[in-house]
Amino acid sequence: MKICVFGAGAIGGYMGVKLAQAGADVSLVARGPHLAAMQANGLTLIEEENEAAVKVNASEDPAALGVQDYVIVTLKAHSVPPIVDKMQPLIGPNTTIVSGVNGVPWWYFHKIGGAHEGTRLASVDPGNAQWDGFGPDRVLGCVVYPAAEVTRPGVVKHIEGNRFSLGEPDGSKSERATALSKALSSAGLKAPVRPRLRDEIWVKLWGNLSFNPISALTHATLDVLCTDAGTRGVARGMMLEAQEIAEALGVKFPIDVERRIDGGAAVGAHRTSMLQDLDQGRPMEIDALVGSVQELGRVVGVPTPTIDTVLALVQLRGRTAGLYS
Repeated sequence: MKICVFGAGAIGGYMGVKLAQAGADVSLVARGPHLAAMQANGLTLIEEENEAAVKVNASEDPAALGVQDYVIVTLKAHSVPPIVDKMQPLIGPNTTIVSGVNGVPWWYFHKIGGAHEGTRLASVDPGNAQWDGFGPDRVLGCVVYPAAEVTRPGVVKHIEGNRFSLGEPDGSKSERATALSKALSSAGLKAPVRPRLRDEIWVKLWGNLSFNPISALTHATLDVLCTDAGTRGVARGMMLEAQEIAEALGVKFPIDVERRIDGGAAVGAHRTSMLQDLDQGRPMEIDALVGSVQELGRVVGVPTPTIDTVLALVQLRGRTAGLYS
C-alpha cells in the first residue's frame, strides 16, 4: 500500500512520521525550508517526552513519487483547488483521495441522496476544480482531530489527539476505508470508519465556524471568548444557525450548543488556527470555515444573520491584512 501525505505541515507531518515509524510505504509532499530540513535530517516528531527523527521520502514534485493507493490531503482548504493539476501524477485508476481538510468538504453533496444530490459548493471548490479534477467517486472523507505545530523546519510537535475518523460519502464500510483504517491503526492512530461522517464534520465545524473568526477579530484565546458573555453569545448565535442548516440536511448532533462551547472553553488558552494565520501573515481559511456555511444556508433556505455579520467582518479583516481575497 502506497500512501502519500500531500501537505506535510503540522498534521500531515505528524501522520507521516507515525506511518513511517510503523514501516508503511509513505511519502510526503512539502516545500520550502521545512522540506529542505526533512530531506537533510529526516522529520522529527516531539511527542510527550519523546523526540525522534525519522527518515522520510519527501519531495516538492508529485511526479517524483509516482502513482499512489491513497493520497491524504492535509492542506488548508483554499490551497487545494489551485494545485489539482499538479497532483495528477499521484493519481491512478484505483487511487483514493482522502480529504483531511477542515470545514465543509467540496464533496459534501456526493451520494448524500435527496434533492441536493450533486450540488457543488463554490466557496470551497471554485470552478469545480476538485469535483472535475479528482472526481467525487475517488473521495474518502476524513475528520482530523489531532493538534500539532511545526516548531521549526523539519520538527513537528504533537500537542493532543490521535483520531482521524474516516467515512465514505454513502456511509458504507468499504474495503478501501477498512484497509486505510488498519494502516493508520497499525501506526498507533485511531481511525474509526464512521457510517455518518457528516455528523462528525458538523460537530467539529461548529467550533471552527464560530471560534476561529471571533478569535481573529478579538485576538482572544478559546478560554476567554467562550466565557465572555458577549462573545459566547455571538458564538451561540452562529452555532444555532449552523445547527438549523445541518438538521435540514439530515445531520444529527450528539451534543447541544452549550456543551460544545463549554468544550471549547475547556481547551484553555488556545489560539485558533485562524488567529495564528493572521499573526503569522498566512492566508486565512475563511471560506471553508465560515463562507461555506453561509452558502449551505442559501442552499437549504435558512437565514444566517449572525454568520453573515461575522463573515463580513472577518473577510474585511483578512483583506486589510492582505491575507484574504
